[in-house]
Amino acid sequence: MKNKYDVLVIGGGPAGALAAKTAAEKGLSVCLVEKRPAIGAPVRCAEGIGREALAEFTDPDPRFISAEMTGAAIVAPDGFTMRLESAMAGNKVGYILDRKVFDRELVWRAADAGADVFVKTRATAPIRDGKKIAGAHLEFCGEKRTVKADVVIAADGVESKFSKWCGIDTTVPVREIMSSAQYVLTDIDIDPQATIFYLGNEVAPEGYLWIFPKGKRAANVGVGISGRKSGKGHRAKDYLDRFVKRQFPDGKAIECIVGGVSVCEPLQETVADGLLIAGDAARVVDPLTGGGIYNGMFTGRLAAEVAAKCIGNGNCSKNALMPYDAAWRASKMGRTIARNYQIKEFLIKLSDEKLNDIIHSLAKVNLKEFSTLSLIKEITKANPKLMLELGALAASLR
Repeated sequence: MKNKYDVLVIGGGPAGALAAKTAAEKGLSVCLVEKRPAIGAPVRCAEGIGREALAEFTDPDPRFISAEMTGAAIVAPDGFTMRLESAMAGNKVGYILDRKVFDRELVWRAADAGADVFVKTRATAPIRDGKKIAGAHLEFCGEKRTVKADVVIAADGVESKFSKWCGIDTTVPVREIMSSAQYVLTDIDIDPQATIFYLGNEVAPEGYLWIFPKGKRAANVGVGISGRKSGKGHRAKDYLDRFVKRQFPDGKAIECIVGGVSVCEPLQETVADGLLIAGDAARVVDPLTGGGIYNGMFTGRLAAEVAAKCIGNGNCSKNALMPYDAAWRASKMGRTIARNYQIKEFLIKLSDEKLNDIIHSLAKVNLKEFSTLSLIKEITKANPKLMLELGALAASLR
């Protein structure tokens, strides 16, 4: 570990890995640090990504693809199931990754590009040069180190301690934290090529429950609920345990993870003097689905591209780095986040009866594609009871 790099990346997830790889490919000296002792563990997501989304960054590789999805299903609170086949679901189906392998592959690629990688290395405080963030104090395998950098890219996940230490308000309201629990279950009967989503306040209040196959008889089975709905006897794991007992009584849990996912609006600003914030740390998780793999890779790569330009120009001030913030907000990803936040805010207020109406209505129409906007348009046509509410929302999202 050197004392000075062009770019210091904090966090070894997809956002940090793409940032480190991109910066190294542009000829910059790069240091990537990850607080955990191993890249990719523990897994803290359902591991799903769309086919086209993955293709933007890498070809699918059997080493990190657990299963390929060709369909999906949505189960209404009353138990009615709406099925979406691959021709309809399009990019909403894709792959279930093996994040342990996938994340390591991304970091290996960063290392191959020339980045220095250090695990079990925790950032403890930023280094400041006046107002500018100029690196970080680190604990490397129990030893204290100091690394200076022209640009620091904070990709340290939903906890985002480094950004907070830099003076960024990273607070997430309790109602906008999705409290989640997930098992990897084996020896269960599932459709190995279809993701299934369960809706309803009895199953997952202000959230959803998912089954993401990872083979013929194995799946990620998890639930996310609103943080404000969580409490003694009705935490995410309680909902999950009740579902598993009912649906998969003979299933065997070989992994269990719990945690939180932000489903809020992104940070108001994702740059500061000498600092760029990417991935979950920037709150760019899709607020409707809780998915963040693609968004993390997209913002990580973009952050490195902007950093490289600013370092080349000798100006890493906040104003110079602002094109990063502007670019991701103006991108398709940024527009989708803004749109899906509004839709999420609408959906969480719906009763089970209205959710039933929506899903039953959609099952009667022939969707040419499965997308958020197409769903809204079809709902307004097929369900007069919701036309005024959804029509106003749809108009605001065009």
